[in-house]
Amino acid sequence: MLPLQYAPRWRSASIVLLLVVLLAAISPAVWFWPDRVRILSWLATFDKWAHAATFALLAVWFAGQYRPRSYWRIAIGLVGYGLLIEICQRMVGYRTAEWLDIAADATGIIIGLAIATAGIGGWSLRFESWLIRKRA
Repeated sequence: MLPLQYAPRWRSASIVLLLVVLLAAISPAVWFWPDRVRILSWLATFDKWAHAATFALLAVWFAGQYRPRSYWRIAIGLVGYGLLIEICQRMVGYRTAEWLDIAADATGIIIGLAIATAGIGGWSLRFESWLIRKRA
């Protein structure tokens, strides 16, 4: 982990973020939508994009807190997290697990870590220094 002044808060926020993603992944996809037929057809194409975007954001989130030499650990951890989500989705009766979701997760992870490598990695250090300057 990077030498973050607020490391315990970053860890807590990370846990909350992962729990929110897990809860969103295992919640019924259409319980809140009145026109279920329309939303189900839309979700069929949107699902893979949502997986990729979510895991790209997770990769950027964690790349903000770890050094670039740890990015491979982030990738392995997030692929494992994607597998956990699919296992949980298989366990609930109203969601399905798909291997293509894992592929979309991996694509998002690669994109997120590429973005981090291109310059956004370590963003939490910059955010903390901005916050400290603002408070001073």
